[in-house]
Amino acid sequence: MDWINFPAYAGITFLSWFLGASLIGFSSKGKWIENTGLGLIILGNLVMILFAVLLWIHLERPPLRTLGETRLWYSIFLPFVGIITYFRWRYKIFMYYALAMASLFLMINYTNPETYSKTLMPALQSPWFVPHVIVYIFAYAVLAFSSVIALAGLYQVYYKQLNAIVLKLADNLVYVGFAFLTLGLLFGALWAKEAWGHYWTWDPKETWAFLTWLAYLGYMHFRHFQPKKVKAPLWALSVAFIVLLICWFGINYLPSAQNSVHVYS
Repeated sequence: MDWINFPAYAGITFLSWFLGASLIGFSSKGKWIENTGLGLIILGNLVMILFAVLLWIHLERPPLRTLGETRLWYSIFLPFVGIITYFRWRYKIFMYYALAMASLFLMINYTNPETYSKTLMPALQSPWFVPHVIVYIFAYAVLAFSSVIALAGLYQVYYKQLNAIVLKLADNLVYVGFAFLTLGLLFGALWAKEAWGHYWTWDPKETWAFLTWLAYLGYMHFRHFQPKKVKAPLWALSVAFIVLLICWFGINYLPSAQNSVHVYS
């Protein structure tokens, strides 16, 4: 199994997601229609998980090295979070967002293939490599949802009446995402100690990871001490995701990051 097989798997996944999302749109016509739609979405996700597992076996390493490979995992985790939030709150719009963003990442990987080397540099041959990257990508997926909810909340604030469920949902997602973000920092520090002898070196990636962590920590503190404020935390949550995006792939374009130990591909 190689990336040459990716279009076939991505095509099956996209078709399953599209049909599933379409059926969920008509879920009011019958419970069986909704269940069939959810089943198709889950099937599409399982197909992409199967591709990731087979690719892992073929490459003889975790497919977590390049930006394209992290996009692959992001396209797996986003629908997963969408399914969970749909089961809990029944918001179709978040399911549609998850599938749309996941499809976008699949399309980017299809149209812009990268060089996928089978080898790992010595620093990446560590037991901390997989948990560090996996928890970070899962955190990014969850926090992406919180940002969409923040934008929906801002729309309601300025053009409608804000639904209290929006803030509660945003808070819950930030709590989960922040927990995994913290685990990612801890795993990264342990990995750095093993690979380079230092827990923290203020590498550009580490600096932006810390700024991302502070941004979401600031949101949680604001919500705790100013629970009646609405606009400020929603704006803060929107900006926090921009910081996260810079941390994820934006630093690759910063001159200061060209010699970063986190630039692997």
